[in-house]
Amino acid sequence: MMQTLPTLKKVTTTALVLLGLLTASCKTTPATQSPAQGALVSAQDSHIAYQGRIGHAGPDAAELYWSGTTIRLNFEGTTVKAWLKDESGDNYYNVIVDGDSLHLLRPDTTRRAYTLTYNLPEGKHTLELFKRTEYDRGKTQFYGFELGSDTKLLPPPAPQKRRIEFYGNSITAGYAVEDNSGKDQPDSTYTNHYLSYAALTARHFSAASHVICKSGIGVMVSWFPYTMPEIFDRLNPALPESKWDFTKYKPDIVVINLLQNDSWLVKRPEHDEFKRVFGTTPPSQEFIVNAYRSFVQQIRAKYPDAQIICMLGNMDITREGSPWPGYVQQAVAGMHDTKIHTLVVPYKNTPGHPDRQEQQQLANSLIRFIESNISW
Repeated sequence: MMQTLPTLKKVTTTALVLLGLLTASCKTTPATQSPAQGALVSAQDSHIAYQGRIGHAGPDAAELYWSGTTIRLNFEGTTVKAWLKDESGDNYYNVIVDGDSLHLLRPDTTRRAYTLTYNLPEGKHTLELFKRTEYDRGKTQFYGFELGSDTKLLPPPAPQKRRIEFYGNSITAGYAVEDNSGKDQPDSTYTNHYLSYAALTARHFSAASHVICKSGIGVMVSWFPYTMPEIFDRLNPALPESKWDFTKYKPDIVVINLLQNDSWLVKRPEHDEFKRVFGTTPPSQEFIVNAYRSFVQQIRAKYPDAQIICMLGNMDITREGSPWPGYVQQAVAGMHDTKIHTLVVPYKNTPGHPDRQEQQQLANSLIRFIESNISW
């Protein structure tokens, strides 16, 4: 049985077909062996390279939660399928072949195989599955790759020498970055972390990237009943008991771009979350500075040697006359840590979330700052 999946515009000309193909089950191959042509490559196979906080659903599946989580494979041949099952059917993945082809894959809630590459030219190829949507769309289970009869694995991609970690809100998530209507629509079709300043910066430096972000989240208060300090240390962000092992990934640089939602909500005493967190009295400047400093100190405790960039922008939190850049600068100054920096990106002066051009402007500012201030 063959089912055509939703596909967005093709970016380059490499021949890929995204078809949802329900196929017969295959026996998994142990990670210690090199899979034969036509075999199913287990999710635990050492030929597969992961990026991001990856969980495990039993011995045969990896779980993907966070924006920017990536699965990479090197191979020689023409055809590779991925066995996937999505929790909600509302997640989207970019399928990237040889670094220059981009297609959209939307796995459904049935475990099945999806053809990712088809009719490629002979030779060696790279394949990347990139999670563009946020964790509130549910997790995806990845059971492994299925190779075509003419396809064989090559050694896995080498680990990147540079490492970055991002903590952010909708700006970092790439919320509505592909909504050209100006309506800032929340549908997951329009969210694409691949086009966010975070992903653009990581690719510029050929760096590995871990991304901990959620639209609407704040440091003190969010549009929902939890904040970044409550979830920053989770593996599965939906489960409070699911904790990430910080020894598994040591970033050279940590970028924190938060407070945009705080800056809105502290002015909304009628909102339920304002009432829950602050009661009837807005937070003082001292409270805001201490709350932000406390979160940065939590990050510093996890990564004693990392360079930390406390970034703001480019929505109205950095509008001329805004007090929030001063709050961040005061918080950082009070820590007397020469490896903690501030970067304020000017207000984009347009409504809604950053579009593609404005995300690129954010990336350009961050890239210039890193190149000018950090040796790595």
